[in-house]
Amino acid sequence: MYSEAVIHALGNEYNAAILGAADEARSAQALSDELDIPIATCYRRIEELEEADLLEHEGRELSEGRRRVSVYRRTVDQVVVDFERGGYDVTVEERASVANKLDEVWRSISSS
Repeated sequence: MYSEAVIHALGNEYNAAILGAADEARSAQALSDELDIPIATCYRRIEELEEADLLEHEGRELSEGRRRVSVYRRTVDQVVVDFERGGYDVTVEERASVANKLDEVWRSISSS
């Protein structure tokens, strides 16, 4: 599931910074402002991170301007890339609440 997509996503400018800042649900505008990333670039990077399963759309919240905005949160706590034996291995530690959701889904499927 991870590996090439993760390597590609982390290789793009700003993506690691976005992941670092998205430990709590944040809007694209908040990320853009905090990290000094142009908003259009921020949206493109968010899309890349979602495609790599490193970031997820967590919902919609009311902004300071009283508009509904999408908020995003990282799905991982740690990514380790090990370059040994002429290749690479990617290890991803999922955020605890994400892992718990997956366990719940698996249990409900298994008991059916």
